[in-house]
Order: sequence, then C-alpha cells, then structure tokens
Amino acid sequence: MTVGIVMLVHTALNRAEQVARHWAAAGCPVVIHVDVNVGRKTYNDFRQSLHDVDRVRFSKRHRCEWGTWGIVAATQSAAELMLRDFDDVRHVYLASGSCLPLRPVEELIAYLNDRPRTDFIESATTADVPWTVGGLDSERFTMRFPFSWKRHRYLFDRYVSFQRRIKYKRKMPNGIVPHMGSQWWCLTRHTLSAILEDPDRGKYDRFFRRVWIPDESYFQTLARLYSHHVESRSLTLSKFDFQGKPHIFYDDHLQLLRRSDCFVARKIWPQATRLYRAFLTDEASAMKRTEPNPGKIDRIFSRAVERRTRGRPGLYMQSRFPNWGWENGMTCAPYSVFQGFAELFEDFEPWLTRATGTRVHGHLFAPGRVEYAGGQDVINGALPDSAAIRDYNPRSFLTNLIWNTRGERQCFQFGPADAQKIGTDLAQDPNASIAVITGAWAVPLFNTNRNFGELRAEAARLQKIESKFVERLRAPSAKARSRIWSMAEFIEAPMESLQNLTDGIATRAPRRLTEAPKMVDLTGFGHFLQNLKNQGMHPYLMGDFPVTADTPERPRRQPKPYLVQK
Repeated sequence: MTVGIVMLVHTALNRAEQVARHWAAAGCPVVIHVDVNVGRKTYNDFRQSLHDVDRVRFSKRHRCEWGTWGIVAATQSAAELMLRDFDDVRHVYLASGSCLPLRPVEELIAYLNDRPRTDFIESATTADVPWTVGGLDSERFTMRFPFSWKRHRYLFDRYVSFQRRIKYKRKMPNGIVPHMGSQWWCLTRHTLSAILEDPDRGKYDRFFRRVWIPDESYFQTLARLYSHHVESRSLTLSKFDFQGKPHIFYDDHLQLLRRSDCFVARKIWPQATRLYRAFLTDEASAMKRTEPNPGKIDRIFSRAVERRTRGRPGLYMQSRFPNWGWENGMTCAPYSVFQGFAELFEDFEPWLTRATGTRVHGHLFAPGRVEYAGGQDVINGALPDSAAIRDYNPRSFLTNLIWNTRGERQCFQFGPADAQKIGTDLAQDPNASIAVITGAWAVPLFNTNRNFGELRAEAARLQKIESKFVERLRAPSAKARSRIWSMAEFIEAPMESLQNLTDGIATRAPRRLTEAPKMVDLTGFGHFLQNLKNQGMHPYLMGDFPVTADTPERPRRQPKPYLVQK
C-alpha cells in the first residue's frame, strides 16, 4: 500500500512539476488540480511537461479563491479521482504546489503503513482554540457568506452586520459539531471515501458552501463522523504569523526545516533553489527517522512574532510605527531631565558633565534651536539642531536621540519656556528621570531689566505652564521617576539633593561631590517675588521664599562651607 498525493496548484508551475516528479518517483500516485485562473496555454504546457509520468492525473478545474467554497470543491474532485484510479492508495495526503517534502518519501510511506487506521487532520472546536484572526469564529458557521472577502469587502462587512442586527443564525445539518484546523491533512481511504460517498453529502455541501473559509472546516468537521482514530495534528509544517498569514520559507531556513522533523513544509518560496536542491536531490542529508515535531522550532517562530510586533525597546519599525501601543517603550535607554537647575546654578551643564561623566545638553526643546552639548549643530544619527524639524514630531526626535546615543546616558534641561508638546511623553516614559525645581524660571526674569508689567505677565504665563507639567508628573498614569522641590525647599540643602541626583546617573562608582556648582546671586529675589504678589500675581510654586535674607520669621541657615554663593 502507498500514499496518494493531491496537489492544489495555482502558481510556480515549474516547481510543482519538480515536486510531482519527486512524489511519483517514489511510487506515489499524484492528482493535480490547477486553478481555473491559470491560463489555458499555461495549463496545457504544464500538463504536457508531465505527460511522461504514468502515475500523474489532472482533475476537473475549479476557481479557487481564498475563503470560498472553490478550494473544497477542487479537493473533492481531486480526491474522487485519486480513489477511483488508484486502488493501492491507503492514505491521501493533501498538499499545495508550494509544499516541499522534507524527508524521503519512503519514510512517509513507512510511517503511514505503521498507522493504517489513523487520520492526521487538525480538528478542534472553535471554543477550544484562539486561532481565528479577524473576529469571526463560531459566526463563520452560524451566518451566511455569499460575498468574497477579498473582492467584495464592503458587501461582506455589510451583510455580516445585517445578520448580526437581525440575529440570524443557521442550523447545523444533522446536529454536527463544527471543527476547525489546518487545511493540509492526511486521511485514510476509509474516512475520505465515507465523506465523499455520504448520502447526506449534498446537505453538508450546501451548508459549508456558505461557511467562511470552508477549507479549514469541511473535512475537519466531517472526519469526526467517520474516522476510527483522529490524530489532531498535521504532518505538514505550516506556520502563521500574528495576522494569520503563512510564513514563507527561504534558502536561509534550511537548517530550521531540518530541525522540524516534519515530512512536508509549506510555503516554500519558488526561488529557494537551495531548499529544492537539498530536499529533493540530496538524500544523504535527509533527516533521521523520528516523530514529526514542529514544536521544536515553535520557540523561534514565537520570538519572530514578538520581534515583529514589539521589536526592541525604543526602536520604531515600519511594521509597528502606525500602530498605537506597539512601540515597546518610547525610548531605549534611561535619560535625565533637569528643570530649574540651569537657571539656579551658573555653568550647570559643564559641572554636571564633570560630576557624572554623562553627556549634558542644554535646552533641547528651546524655542530657537536645539541646544546640543558643546554647541553642536548636528548630533549622532544626523539629527540637526533645527527647531522646526524637532517640533514636527517631538516624540520621534527624542526617541531618535536616545536610540542614536545608546550606551551613553543623556541629560538635558527643560523648562516652561520650552516647547511643551513633549511634556506628556516625558511624564509617561519609564526611562525618564525628571528633577524639577519649581519656580526657578523666575530667576532669569529677576535678572532682566524689562518693564515690571511685562515681567508680571510673563511670570504668570510660565507659572501656569510649569504647574501643568508638574500635574502630569504627579498623575496616576505617569511612569517617569520624578523628584520635585519648590525653590525655597531646594536652596535650604542644595548639596544633599545634588548628591542624590548625581549618584543616580553617574557612569562611574558613586562618590561624594568635591566640587559644587555656583549658585546665582539671589540678593533681592525675595523682594522681586513680593512685588509680584503686590501686583496681583501669586508665585506659589517658589514655596515659602523669604522676602529678605534676615527675615525674623525664618532665621537664615548657615551655608555649608562647600557651597559657593555670590
């Protein structure tokens, strides 16, 4: 007894001819169905190319369109011809023109001869598996689908919505329980003939003719009625991605296919010459006799799906960028944001560079230009200092900056005078460490000679902006690690706070600070704040800042010896 091969072919006919000859050379009869969409001349040439092979037949042609009845009808016609013309066939193996035998055909014949009453067909109820992609599982059996999903998508969707609205539900013929599974099966002659010769076949065919994707449910359901023993698995290696599309195997998948121990694999790229040469002509490298186990390579496919859908943290790819929530983290590495420090300390960026060994930028989101460290015009990855380019997509600018400089921690200044569109992203980025001295934006205003009325209006504007940013940092959805001081609170013990900050971002082993940044002269700053209050603007973000340096209500703290003040 032998195994008969039914091949469904619609493209790459030269490869289909090569595989058909391989099956036939091992003594397997082959029945080929060619899609009616293939041109007449091409079809005749294909038949002529196999006219010298005695055990090859061509079945009646049907129009095969994905998700429609034509594929089942083609399989029925080919299977009927196989059972009629070849009495020595015990099992019928369904394959496509893009399938490739991975092991010597003699091993497949011996394997099936040892299991003469076993049907290998993936068959599971819709309630038991989450295979379906697209929202239709049990509904594909309870509704009618007369329209092609690919050619008439609008009519397909509208008709589905209509049936849902009127709560239409079809009845299962003879109370059958619908099952689903891979289209590629291997059935015994007994089971297949029972399906094709069933007195109720017409009733079943009429029902499944309006089922969506019937090739994944027709034989899978009816095999349960007649089979003596069902192995709910396929002997064909067929992998699908997260969108339900089949993986295509190329030449560089040679070792992967050998590890699977499966008898047949699909889909093989027609130009994968190395695969066809290795598996069809090189018997010396054939795999050992062992049980097919595609699970051995499932881990690799799972990692491939994860890489495609999630990717590496902070790296945006074409396959994920249009999909919100697929970014696997906004940035790829930790970075630090300082607000109010450059306003409160002179030459803060050079000092922080010396203290931590990191790259410290100025205000990356300043209105005029991007203030890169060292005054650079362009940074890693050809990121220019153009504010217009940055503001076109601030989030992409930041993620590109962190990705292009990975391996080196980035620090930059931020403030209420900067472009604020990036504020929400900073607050929600787990990689961000944000330190804020609220109210420090008033120090540059204090040191200007502008009209006080203008200063009051600008102070009110900046305070409102900073207040909103602080709210984002304290929101339940915020994921950034943030520390917030009022200006009055910070200047009471600045070195302690600076020590904690530098310990958290230093690239070398933490050590005590031996050099302090120079604080700007704040003489008269309290009077400036009081004048703002007198003009009706309350600078509450500064905290309880004293009006004078020797206010009796708040005795002056003795400065620490290592803090330099003007």
